[in-house]
Amino acid sequence: MSYATQTSSYREMEIHAASPHKLVVILFEHLVVNLERARIAMERNDIELRVTSLRRARDIVTELLGTLDFEQGGALANQLADLYQYMLYELVDIGKRGDLYVMRKLVNVATLLRDGFVGAAEQLAVSKSALKTA
Repeated sequence: MSYATQTSSYREMEIHAASPHKLVVILFEHLVVNLERARIAMERNDIELRVTSLRRARDIVTELLGTLDFEQGGALANQLADLYQYMLYELVDIGKRGDLYVMRKLVNVATLLRDGFVGAAEQLAVSKSALKTA
């Protein structure tokens, strides 16, 4: 079995075993990676990589938008929806204009969101663990 096949199999097992909160973290990790790839591609004038990475980033943001639970999430879900819509708009615009400054801003926003969701997932895991031992 090749390394790529093993890595893919491992990733699939990780995704199937992940909680919904971990899945959101995984999406954000992939979002940050693709935004960074797009930024690097823009700096190197690699059009094919830029287009592919921006498409993947848009797909991830669209997935994040589609997974919001507005009933349970309330105002936070609405604010995240607005932020995701903004990110989608900027990703389309970056694809047209290639604005590196805006690209860097999106990388920073996605990184902050990822870090926030990582922290929330960790706190949730600790809370669940505490409830089990109590």
